[in-house]
Amino acid sequence: MAVPPAPAAAPRPGRRISRISRISRISQPARIPNLARVSCLTLALAATAAGTAAAPAAASASVSVSPSGEERAGGPKPTVVLVHGAFADASGWSEVVERLRHHGYRVVAPPNPLRGLSSDSASLAGVLRGIEGPVVLAGHSYGGAVITGAAAGNPAVKALVYVSAFMPDEGETLGALSAKFTGSALQPALRPVPYTDGTTSGSDLYIRNDRFHSVFAADLAAGQTRVMAAGQRPIAARAFEEKAGPAAWRTIPSWFVVAKNDRAIAPDLERFEAERAGSHTVEVDSSHVAMMSRPDDVTEVIRRAASDTAGPPVLAATGARTEALAALGALAGAALLTGAALLRAGRGRRGPGA
Repeated sequence: MAVPPAPAAAPRPGRRISRISRISRISQPARIPNLARVSCLTLALAATAAGTAAAPAAASASVSVSPSGEERAGGPKPTVVLVHGAFADASGWSEVVERLRHHGYRVVAPPNPLRGLSSDSASLAGVLRGIEGPVVLAGHSYGGAVITGAAAGNPAVKALVYVSAFMPDEGETLGALSAKFTGSALQPALRPVPYTDGTTSGSDLYIRNDRFHSVFAADLAAGQTRVMAAGQRPIAARAFEEKAGPAAWRTIPSWFVVAKNDRAIAPDLERFEAERAGSHTVEVDSSHVAMMSRPDDVTEVIRRAASDTAGPPVLAATGARTEALAALGALAGAALLTGAALLRAGRGRRGPGA
């Protein structure tokens, strides 16, 4: 929209008075129509500017702003990457995947090798490099430690979501972190099994089948947890002994879902981690597998993380419009004042009998 031209500048008062003192009263009426025309033109410009400013302002007043940042934000929604932990696989995220896809998110749930903290983080970092655009990264259980390392230094990762998870700082081991608080029944429920892959050897850790339900997923049906126990994926014992690298949560906003009835990771440890990181924290009545027993709550936290770290709202572009309207309003006001002043000056020069 073109801004109306500014009204012609009135003659400087000092010069005008000097000129009037030199001209006769007979010549004054000849100048008055000119002055009146200038005043009328000024008032017309003012009305035009005011009307122009009012039109878009009235139109914008009818726009409703959605409370959801994912609808307000400019640009595409982020890709949500879901990382599973030990004794499980990506199928544990299935209920959350379904809900996120319903809300229009692209979701990736890659396999977590469970071989060691540095190698697992490197594997996930490679997955992240292959994703275009912003990413919200969520990790469950041991997957929390993996996302902590994988996201470090990656500007595409906009938010981290921890679901009943480990959240180590640089230099910490998961074993030492677990020992900080009581409340976990995981250690005595583990069953080590020696392994060798031709180049390295060590121990894989499983949860004993008869303890799987009570320790890992007490709020799921017993029949479901029997199937989960039979198909559990072990984690290499060295993953709990390896020191963590740089922690991404120190530079990336984080959210934490604390499972209040967790028996695998102590709830107090989860609270400690969340408080230390300054995470946005939600507590749910859940076992260790909150994404399975409380998928709506977990999905909502992920959506909130995506919303709160999204780009500027689409309606933020109206900031430029607001500035333009303010300028037009100022122009209209100045035009009205100038026109009124010129009109008064013109009437004064006509004399008492004019």
